[in-house]
Amino acid sequence: MKVQGNLDMKSNTEADYEAIVVGAGVAGIYQIKRLTDMGMKATVLEADPDLGGTWYNNRYPGARFDSESYTYGYSFSREVLDEWNWKEMFSAQPENLKYLNFVADKFDLRKYMQFNCRVQSAIFDEETELWKIQVSDGRNLTCRILVLALGLLSQPTMPRIEGVEDFKGRSWHTYGWPHEQVDLSNQRVGIIGTGATAIQVIGEIADKVGDLTVFQRRPNWVAPLNNSEISADQMNEIRDRYDEIFETCARTPGGFEHEPDRRGFYEVNQQERYELWDRLYDEPGFSIWLKNFREIFTDEEANAEISAYIAERIRGRVDDPVVAEKLIPKDHGFGVQRVPMETGYLEAYNRDNVHLVDISETPLERVTAAGIRTTEHEFEFDIIIYATGFDAITGSFDHIDIQGRDGMTLREKWFDNPTTFLGMMVSGFPNLLMPSGPQSGSASTNYPRGIENGVDWCTELLEYMWERDLTYLEATEEAEKRWTDHVVKMYSVMLMRKAQSWFTGYNSNVEGHEAGKVRYMVYNGGTPKYVASIGEVASKDYEGIRFAAGAKDSGELLVAD
Repeated sequence: MKVQGNLDMKSNTEADYEAIVVGAGVAGIYQIKRLTDMGMKATVLEADPDLGGTWYNNRYPGARFDSESYTYGYSFSREVLDEWNWKEMFSAQPENLKYLNFVADKFDLRKYMQFNCRVQSAIFDEETELWKIQVSDGRNLTCRILVLALGLLSQPTMPRIEGVEDFKGRSWHTYGWPHEQVDLSNQRVGIIGTGATAIQVIGEIADKVGDLTVFQRRPNWVAPLNNSEISADQMNEIRDRYDEIFETCARTPGGFEHEPDRRGFYEVNQQERYELWDRLYDEPGFSIWLKNFREIFTDEEANAEISAYIAERIRGRVDDPVVAEKLIPKDHGFGVQRVPMETGYLEAYNRDNVHLVDISETPLERVTAAGIRTTEHEFEFDIIIYATGFDAITGSFDHIDIQGRDGMTLREKWFDNPTTFLGMMVSGFPNLLMPSGPQSGSASTNYPRGIENGVDWCTELLEYMWERDLTYLEATEEAEKRWTDHVVKMYSVMLMRKAQSWFTGYNSNVEGHEAGKVRYMVYNGGTPKYVASIGEVASKDYEGIRFAAGAKDSGELLVAD
């Protein structure tokens, strides 16, 4: 839709840009396309030397989709769907980055992007109604609308352990894996962590290193990815079904092709349940997680049974029964947090050169010049890999000094728990949009499916403003509270509320985010319910949002809430 109206936003104060998008990842690429299609003067500020976001940075061995490739790509362009050929059912990082570059170059989006431009602060000036942006290159920019497309897992965290800087060998966080080829042959490698990233890395490098020692704090449930190549004929068949594929994704809770079993858990006997699980375990991707019975997410007894089933599958794949038991979680059930998908991960522990150290039994004391010391032993390494995760969802926001009205910082407002309107706006932060913010429909779903919904909604909101010559928008406190209360309620029925995961805001490496307190980070109502909610807000003239021709008369137009 081409906007008919004043794209100068009816302000006497000239801004450098009408909109600035922060981040050139999956969300930022699509957002800048939508804004420039409107005819808006907009730019993207990206901290990295090039576009891609998570697929630019995560170059570790084994990095790939856990969503089927053809459901992860953008759906907005028929030409892109017709021209791009996915090579694997679950595409690897190099191909994923190539895809994002293909999309950006096809629509000539690079001319709107500025690289090596880390945003250090963003402060809303109430007098001029502009966002003032301080960039790492020393520039100060202004814009009317600030769009934060920062990514969910883009702020890595290091373990809170002494001596990290003392190690004399090579070391890095998986997010900062060297861009050049790393020769691991004959290397003594230590890896800290057994989360989703570590699980991919371990399965990929176990047969390539000299010796690998894995330091595990808490095990994760895993399931096989069952990846395969996509032939030319298969790709043609996928292309013919794209409309059907995206329709399916739109009606499933997670935005995947995988639809929950329509039967109730207790409607079938245990033998039938096990027959289903045997089949799903061998199917690609999240089948065993998302094509399962709905009750495994909400019912303790149902979850205990699927957990026992997966535990037996783990025992059947790991030769040493002691090691197998160490790899089976005891503090949470299967599927109550996003399930890491693996290829050869469990079998890696059957190799003589792979060793598992349970740091719940022998805690880490420190990193030394030679390696890592636990309470029981000092290990010597050539390379240490920190697979210690991310300050998820809110972390990338917290690392920018974002100030709204009255000098309020977003970090302060969100420290105990994020509060948002629809996961895309924040009361007290005018003209700020987050197409994939906390509590939105992106964090708990197939990410690109979620961000397309978010970007489209944010863009249509801006179109609504321009058509009416409005320059100011802000979620009301009442609307924000209603949405946040709704998000909290969605947690109450889910077993995930009991898990220590990034879905519940847990991160032992971030002060204040340790165990013992739940932060309500994601929307658990599913894609259809979320899309219906944001659609209803739009249909009621964006109920819950205050608009005005200027901040000083922000009561001029108040959309009912």
